[in-house]
Amino acid sequence: MFLKKYISEIWRAVKSLLKGMKLTGYYFTHHKEIITQNYPEVKQPLPERFRGEVVLIHDENNEHACTGCTACELACPNGTIKIITKFDVSAEGKKKKALDTFVYHLELCTMCNLCIEACPTSAIKMAQNFEHSVFNRNDLTKKLNKPGSKIREGVE
Repeated sequence: MFLKKYISEIWRAVKSLLKGMKLTGYYFTHHKEIITQNYPEVKQPLPERFRGEVVLIHDENNEHACTGCTACELACPNGTIKIITKFDVSAEGKKKKALDTFVYHLELCTMCNLCIEACPTSAIKMAQNFEHSVFNRNDLTKKLNKPGSKIREGVE
């Protein structure tokens, strides 16, 4: 009984191997169909919903909509985002919390999109960047707000 089962399993394995080899042989002899592509030279467009990395949206006047509320930081499950705030004094003399530095640790990000959903002003979005190979891990820690940027008027 044992020997019969053993030979049966070997026969199924050989049959499966031959089936795979038949498909490989077909593609080897029929060069009409291109299976692989030369990646750096030929890039396919990414799906619209692709999640690459978080970016802070700036307009042409170097203004953003981030109020420094830290909702994205609180929503992040693994501490990818760190919001550093400061207090600005308005024309009326009121102190108002504002964004000083938006630190994004790409090496920790799981691309879960929870920070984007949590942002009340839609100041951040997922970009389609996906080529993040670096030699130094510190290069994956990014400051998302551009130098000299400020909050857009009318954003509360």
